[in-house]
Amino acid sequence: MAGKNNKTLNTRAAAAEVISGVLRGRSLSALLPEYSEKVNEKDRSLLKELCFGTMRWYPQISILLKSLIQKPLREKDLEIQGLVACGIYQLMHMRIAEHAIINETVSAASKLNRPWAKGLVNAVLRNFQRQQQDLVEGQADNAVFQTAHPKWLLKKIHNSWPEEIATKIIAANNQRAPMTLRTNALRNSRQDYLDCLAQADIAASATAHSDQGILLDRPCDVSELPNFSNGHVSVQDEAAQLAANLLMLDKGQRVLDACCAPGGKTCHILESQPDLQSLLAIDLEPRRLVRVEENLTRLELEADLKTADANDLDGWWDGNSYDRILLDAPCSASGVIRRHPDIKILRKPADIAKLAAIQLQLVNQLWHALSEGGILLYATCSVLPDENDQVIGQFLATNANASVLNIDADWGIKTDYGRQLFPKINGNDGFYYSRLQKAAD
Repeated sequence: MAGKNNKTLNTRAAAAEVISGVLRGRSLSALLPEYSEKVNEKDRSLLKELCFGTMRWYPQISILLKSLIQKPLREKDLEIQGLVACGIYQLMHMRIAEHAIINETVSAASKLNRPWAKGLVNAVLRNFQRQQQDLVEGQADNAVFQTAHPKWLLKKIHNSWPEEIATKIIAANNQRAPMTLRTNALRNSRQDYLDCLAQADIAASATAHSDQGILLDRPCDVSELPNFSNGHVSVQDEAAQLAANLLMLDKGQRVLDACCAPGGKTCHILESQPDLQSLLAIDLEPRRLVRVEENLTRLELEADLKTADANDLDGWWDGNSYDRILLDAPCSASGVIRRHPDIKILRKPADIAKLAAIQLQLVNQLWHALSEGGILLYATCSVLPDENDQVIGQFLATNANASVLNIDADWGIKTDYGRQLFPKINGNDGFYYSRLQKAAD
């Protein structure tokens, strides 16, 4: 256990290393579990808050850093930039005494084996403390500063949607994500589980759009959830819970989950229709399939798992067509920025066109594996039409045997080829669905 290890890492030093790792191109989801093991167990929630918060506001903080640090730090000293950014985040957004923030952040420089930086960190944070009001007021007309979003992404969102929607997307992106549960219909009803939560003194309510969804008033550790280990409930955003119902599942069907990790939708498919003929769930990365296997085991469900590239039909497909295909395509994740705030730093403008090309290729390839009369459900956690309606429009233009099966729903907004959900404060993530049906040749 990290807590019993004499080499336990200082929490702010750990946060600085995580932040510098993101600045070098790694993701929070890869770095945070690794560093959580290195800090005291009691400090893990603080580490997460420091990393998520600094990333959430980094487009704003980086502008302040340019004013506060005259000489840019060397690449090898990005940890100090991460440490100062973390200090500024705390001073701006956390309810900790300012002198304590500065003292703890300065002392963390030594824990990073950079005692020379203590003076720099101290000077920068004290300068910010003195000049905060002027520095912030000086950025009143800077949209990047005011929204804490990179310029290219702001432009993309504003060009894609009316002003009112764009403003709401950006506001939701800067909030903490809510925690939503999916009740396992094979074990209990939503009302049964709401009653269990009430008995456990956990405040919650039913979600508006998913019949199995429950929204917690505040996030908690899964160990606190009644019967979590017994598979009565899973953690899954409400928008993602809509997939299983949209597939129109029936007994005896062959189903493919084409990009399945971490397995939330895979499990929901099996909970929704336990009498499928088969369910094959594939993913490109073996380590991601481990998580799918864990979820299936906890819920006592079975699926065929295979490490495979969905694009490479020859590598995994046995030639027998599927009645239903779920393609939760790799995307910009622009609809879940609040859950992955490092997207603001890691995602680049050129990524969108590259992702759209991959998405179109996936739909075209998987279409070959769909049976006549079968349904392919295309899904992304993106709010950008480039990855959603535009991809489906291109696909339909070159596949005469494909048609859109209308999604009649009270959630999101209707688009040309599907429905788009936007991230809601204390509600669902941003998500897109298009349902396609294959006609006889």
